[in-house]
Amino acid sequence: MTTADDAFAKQTLLVANRGEIAVRIIRTAKKLGLRTVSVYTPADAIAPHVTMADVSVALPVPSLDPSSTDTSGPTSTTEGTAYLAPSLILDICKSYNVTLVHPGYGFLSENAEFAEMVVGAGITWLGPSPSTIRMMGMKHEARRIVQEVAVGGRDAGLELRVVPGSGGLVKDVTGTREVVESIGLPVIFKASAGGGGLGMVVCESMEDVGVAFENASARAKNLFGHSGVFVERYFPRARHVEVQVFGDGEGNVVHMGERECSTQRRHQKVIEECPSPFLEAHFGLREKMCDAAIAVCRSIQYESAGTIEFLVDDETGAFYFLEMNTRIQVEHPVTEIAYNNLDLVEMMIKHGISKREKEHSPIDMNQATYENLRRAAKGAGRVYVMEGRVYAENPAVGFLPSPGLLQNVDLGERFEWLRVDTWISTGMQVTLHFDPLLCKIIVHGSTREEAILRFAQAVNICKIQGPPNNLDYLGAVATSQVHRTGEVTTRFLDRYSYFPSAMKVTASGLDMSIQDLPGRVIGKGIPRSGPMDPIAFSIGNLLVGNDKETEGIEIIVVPGVPASFQFFSPAVVAITGRTLSVTVNGTKANMWSRVIVLSGGILQLEAKPEDEEMGGLRAYLSIQGGFPNVPKYLGSKSTSMGLGGYQGRSLVIGDFLALEDHNPAPGGDRPFTLPTEIIPNYPHDWIIYVLPGPQDDEEFLTKDGIASFYTTHWQVSPSSNRMGIRLDSSQKIQWARASGGEGGAHPSNILDNAYSLGSVNVNGDTPVLLTNEGPDMGGYICLCTVAVGELWKLGQLRPGNSIQFRRVPYTTAVEAEKHNGKYMANIQTVISGREGEHTLLDYGIQQDFEYPSRLYEKRGSEVGKHSFILRQSGDSAILADFGPMELDFFVRARIQAFVEAIDQVKLIGIKILCPCIRSVMIHYDNKTISQPELIQYLVATEQIIPVELTNMSLPSRRVILPIVLDDPWSRDATERYMRSIREEAAYLPSNVEYLAKNNGLSGAEEALKTLVSSDWIVFGVGFYLACPFLVPIDPRSRLTGQKFNPSRTFTPRGAVGIAGPVAAIYPIESPGGYQLFGRSLPAWQTWGRGKNFSTDAPWLLEPFDQVRFEPVDIAMYKKLERLFEQGQYEFQIEHTVFSMRDYTALLGSVEEDITNFRRRQQVASEDQAARERILLLEWEKGKAGQANRLLREPAEGHDGNSIPIRATLFASVWKILCKVGDAITSAKEPLLVLEAMKSEISIFPGPEHLGKVVKAFGAGVKEGALVKPGDTLIIV
Repeated sequence: MTTADDAFAKQTLLVANRGEIAVRIIRTAKKLGLRTVSVYTPADAIAPHVTMADVSVALPVPSLDPSSTDTSGPTSTTEGTAYLAPSLILDICKSYNVTLVHPGYGFLSENAEFAEMVVGAGITWLGPSPSTIRMMGMKHEARRIVQEVAVGGRDAGLELRVVPGSGGLVKDVTGTREVVESIGLPVIFKASAGGGGLGMVVCESMEDVGVAFENASARAKNLFGHSGVFVERYFPRARHVEVQVFGDGEGNVVHMGERECSTQRRHQKVIEECPSPFLEAHFGLREKMCDAAIAVCRSIQYESAGTIEFLVDDETGAFYFLEMNTRIQVEHPVTEIAYNNLDLVEMMIKHGISKREKEHSPIDMNQATYENLRRAAKGAGRVYVMEGRVYAENPAVGFLPSPGLLQNVDLGERFEWLRVDTWISTGMQVTLHFDPLLCKIIVHGSTREEAILRFAQAVNICKIQGPPNNLDYLGAVATSQVHRTGEVTTRFLDRYSYFPSAMKVTASGLDMSIQDLPGRVIGKGIPRSGPMDPIAFSIGNLLVGNDKETEGIEIIVVPGVPASFQFFSPAVVAITGRTLSVTVNGTKANMWSRVIVLSGGILQLEAKPEDEEMGGLRAYLSIQGGFPNVPKYLGSKSTSMGLGGYQGRSLVIGDFLALEDHNPAPGGDRPFTLPTEIIPNYPHDWIIYVLPGPQDDEEFLTKDGIASFYTTHWQVSPSSNRMGIRLDSSQKIQWARASGGEGGAHPSNILDNAYSLGSVNVNGDTPVLLTNEGPDMGGYICLCTVAVGELWKLGQLRPGNSIQFRRVPYTTAVEAEKHNGKYMANIQTVISGREGEHTLLDYGIQQDFEYPSRLYEKRGSEVGKHSFILRQSGDSAILADFGPMELDFFVRARIQAFVEAIDQVKLIGIKILCPCIRSVMIHYDNKTISQPELIQYLVATEQIIPVELTNMSLPSRRVILPIVLDDPWSRDATERYMRSIREEAAYLPSNVEYLAKNNGLSGAEEALKTLVSSDWIVFGVGFYLACPFLVPIDPRSRLTGQKFNPSRTFTPRGAVGIAGPVAAIYPIESPGGYQLFGRSLPAWQTWGRGKNFSTDAPWLLEPFDQVRFEPVDIAMYKKLERLFEQGQYEFQIEHTVFSMRDYTALLGSVEEDITNFRRRQQVASEDQAARERILLLEWEKGKAGQANRLLREPAEGHDGNSIPIRATLFASVWKILCKVGDAITSAKEPLLVLEAMKSEISIFPGPEHLGKVVKAFGAGVKEGALVKPGDTLIIV
């Protein structure tokens, strides 16, 4: 005889399910030592049942891949139906030598045909026999069997009955009426093949019988593929009680007591408990019910786990057989805990294996054993057990499914009395394809009252933050008076009223996002985010009684694009920022005021034409208590780049946000309006105070060019957003140099360095103000930096506004920030009801201070080799430049030594260090350490670094990254670019071929071989989401390339590309301009999954890490990528050092090769640059001609029969969707689309335009043209 361990070791168990039950089964199987196989669809690729199993196999879903040639499954297979495909699953069983199949619940668990297929293939089905499943699955047949058992057991005193109803299926309306007349109203129609409470229809009048029959038949056909229905008497006050059973298939059956499931909604169980409060109150009823369940199971020689369900008349105590579930139930953990932590899944597995091995079942079929387990559980305090099902559904809007991103999951399993069965974790997506069950919360207590209190506590402890769920609803139901007293019947929840503290977005304006202060102050390219105007944002919070930093909503509203919100509970709100028309339930409300919105209220924000005469762009909605269910990501609730906020995106119509419970106290939240004279002023023409630098000196711009920059009145472009504010002018930047040298061909290019928030970054010839979502590192110069105290102005710059930059000294900038603090303190004083000073916000500096931005400069003794320059980068950062504008490993080693020296001292006031190619940005707190003090410290630190670095060794790590060279995903990105943006360029159609030509190599093969022949060193980590900037250690592998112009709109995550001499690995799907030569795994893991990441540090690489690219094929890459997604991939990392002595030796040994390579490279790159200039000019001419051809006729003055359609905001014309001569027939079809702030605004015809014809376009209107409010777009 084989031992138990031997029996387990030779078995392979496939779980034909997903979600929490699959996890539950695999956990027990692994405990027993079984090999496990899971199946999954693309939506479940990173689910735990996939990662936990020894083998996971993808179910083919051809409908998701039009190019797929897989014909192994039905072409109609979808995500939602793949788990219901018996033949697909059976094929997997055969391929992986599966010996056991556990179906879980739902899906194929009660599919007799599938069970037969499994058994027929020689595989053991962990459940009852196929004939039993079929027999008890057809409910009319099950009724017949139960009636026979009842008759046979009557003499023995068995109490067993079925609900009065039809003897079988009802065939037509006439027959149905006869049945209803015989059993009496009300009745319920049930699908014979149904389950899970689905497909039921209640009928309460004879007039409705026909309609109810037709509806029930149609729903049964739709849900279960079988239209058969039967009818039963419906008990309005009924209980739902079920008995857990287990049989050995030989007539021996035991029970594990009951579970009451009366708390249900639409026949779906919500809360289950043991013991039943009803049975506890009716002595002897439990024994009768359990005896009845045993009798039914013995009559059919039931095998494995199952449940007999009974309907109990709340008034008489009579109970009736409802149905049998021939599978394990969702609520089985209730029984497991009540019976001293019994494992029902383990019983099913052990019984199945014994059957397979043709041995006696090891399951104890002595009822006394289970009675003893119950007594032991009671002795251990597990007297009462309660379970609640947590669903991704919204109780406030009819329990609609709520798919989406789970941004934070913390199920608080820190208590002995709490068990949570789940499949979810932070960062998972809940899709519409499957049942919305997220987890089950199970508690126990020594009394029912204690169990309820613990259940309520567990609901509060468990955090599932993301889309709406029913956690709060469960807590409210469990603690309701009816539930606490045990008086729940199956219709209780139909009458239960639930009032959530929440609001819903009913119109989302042009843009709307959750922000908080101070945002994310981490560096490494992780955007700071937060409100663009922190002053208006903070005032709103103070008005409603919040801390200034509390999260609120930033909103952009333009004419015709309003924002509105529906409140499900009372709230105290404030609207600050740009002037808008605000109403609550249609009644005007004041801005800059404390406003009370009652439950059911509608808050509306609109931009009226008269509001446009006022300045400003952004408004802020502050709500008392903020948004408690929006989780923090990396320390902030702010929305950014697919991170943070609500679902990592802007808010849209239908978004549902939980609020703090609030009942406005009489007098405590009195309406209050801020005095007009202290409200910030938002002009159309702005003066913004800046500090010159880091690169506004004559190394980069001419003297006249610098002066011109500060006297120019720049105009805010519509192509602005939270990443940056683009500035337009007829004035051109006056460069002092012809190119950026190694930084790039354009004089605006530099070797990459860090940026400060508020820097004026010059991209080509276009200045861009870097704002809250902007990069913190890049390869363009920054002329000046907005003073911290002036950053609020950037949030209110509207397209069309003008800006003049006015230079101020560091000391003045610091005073301006202090002035803001005094202003905010005064606001707080006024709001609190005390007399304030009415301090104005604007600091009012008139003079422009011309002074050098270089704070310190040390010239090198050898052509700048050891030069050291400290450049001003605002009033809270200094950029330290080392050496000339060249890529030099000795310079970068010097920077690394400088950074490490600063880190070791841990000087108070230094916040973040951002090293890159030849510089390091030092961000500091000027309230803790002044600029002069920091300069003194930095100079002293630089002086202790040895002049000679040859003997230096720097700590490093060597990281192996898999790479697919010249991969299909990067080629696809290039093909998209050619189809949608630009067809010809020096780097098209192949980036790799271009890199070969640009570097004097023989072809793509040599280029790729060269790129992977050397290790790479990480010179910087930043830009966006810890993007690494890498350079090959071997100079012979340092290929160069120019950037795409214009940039791509799409780059695959993990793509590796080159711009200048520097490579980068794209952390996420994004736009981009680097020349792509392969795809690796990204160095960014948003949710910190995997051994090499954490939730606090979701990035892989640090400066001076060494990277080795290891080529792999596409199949291997896909496998590794899936492991990476699951958090199962572990990078090969070894700790090492970077030896400058070894590097020096390398240079000496290949000096001649380096010289020859660079000579060829220079000639080739000049040739390709010349070719690109010609192709770019041709493309620009062609684009201009194409735009002009869109307009068939010139714009004309319009006569009395013509009507102009005008622009209502500064924007650019993105798409023209009509042409001259088109008839306007629908008000729902846009005529053209404008683009402003990276948002699309469709222009629809009004009623007055219908029936008319497009006569002409406004002067200059073409795709790409800029328009301002009042400009004519179209004449009809």
